[in-house]
Amino acid sequence: MLHGGDLSVACERYGGTPELWLDLSTGINPHGFTEHQPVPQSAWTSLPAHSDLDRLIGAARTAYQIPNHIGVAAAPGTQALISMLPRLLPDGEVAIAVPTYTSHQSAWERSGRTPVEVSSVYALPASARIVVIVNPNNPDGRLVDVKSLLEIARTLGKRGGFLVLDEAFAEVMPGASILPHLTDEPVLVLRSFGKFFGLAGLRLGFLAGPQDIIRQAALHLDSWAVSGPALHIGTAALSNKDWQEKMMRQLSDEMADLTLALSVAGLGVFGGTPLYALAAARNAKGLHEALARHRIWTRVFDYAPTWIRIGLPGSQANLDRLSAALAEAMKEL
Repeated sequence: MLHGGDLSVACERYGGTPELWLDLSTGINPHGFTEHQPVPQSAWTSLPAHSDLDRLIGAARTAYQIPNHIGVAAAPGTQALISMLPRLLPDGEVAIAVPTYTSHQSAWERSGRTPVEVSSVYALPASARIVVIVNPNNPDGRLVDVKSLLEIARTLGKRGGFLVLDEAFAEVMPGASILPHLTDEPVLVLRSFGKFFGLAGLRLGFLAGPQDIIRQAALHLDSWAVSGPALHIGTAALSNKDWQEKMMRQLSDEMADLTLALSVAGLGVFGGTPLYALAAARNAKGLHEALARHRIWTRVFDYAPTWIRIGLPGSQANLDRLSAALAEAMKEL
């Protein structure tokens, strides 16, 4: 699976309709943000206003603790920004810390550049000019400390290069983000809105970095890149600190429950974030297929046959359903 979340694939292979499935294949918060005023009719019928975009950018700057001298652009999801990066950044060797989110490598390959894969960010090739790190990493939750990231960025700056950080899951890992610590380092940071706020279908993401690069990104995005409803809901969610703090506590509690349930089933959890657990199974693909027969969709990886990623079930009933299916699946295997 290139990505999780596509239940049409699950239904095609194993039957049933989407409403019968429990989708645990993504790292998306199952408790979507709903504490906002109704989206005004004008957001649906009128073109987005620049003042609404300014309010969204301001809310993102505050929520992500982005210094005022750092530029910020909003886009219809970080996927659009990932695809844009090869056009924004200079020529030269690209290194990607792996294993990680495969869309980064695909974007560079589509641009005609073949990234070098590195297993450790502490041993980057001396020839690398652009380095891509997902932090916290997807799928294993590996975290590189801010001090090390700043040192990498400064080294790349001496080569006329850039550090690209994908912080899609940084909201759920306090202290992980490099953004509050940036001065003049050559760093571009991707921030995903939909994962933590549980609104992936809204399609909203941000790119932060040097002002000249962000201006180029805005030109590529052109006018009205973010929809009126996304501007309205995104601003409300990013401004609601109480909801964010409450949700962090809830996600931590639910991940503890999920980790315990997986351990009881005989799975060793060795990575992840508060939004998903990465577990080890002797036959992960077989377990994935057995769970699919119970209409539970998980995520497996071609490059790691013993890895299975399982997202938060979102309720006690769903957790009980997963536990029962795991018990049956482990018997089958």
